Amino acid sequence: MILLDPPLWPRHERLWSHLVSDSSLDELHAFAQRAGIPPRAFDLDHYDVPDERYDELVALGAVPVGTRELVRRLRASGLRVRARDRH
Repeated sequence: MILLDPPLWPRHERLWSHLVSDSSLDELHAFAQRAGIPPRAFDLDHYDVPDERYDELVALGAVPVGTRELVRRLRASGLRVRARDRH
């Protein structure tokens, strides 16, 4: 399942959401490609997407969830990359 949290994360003068899969990176990349999200938006275990894309991504099938639920499901999937393991 593709999950999307609310656009709460400020950066570059806008708010951002996180797009994740709770089962595989292949599923996540395939969804992102269908949605026209550029590969540069991928950050190890999620895509960063600007707030203006939120409704469109939900219409394409992303399931809106709260941030805590998104992180919980990402951890449970085994796909979560911890902060200390980033860059």
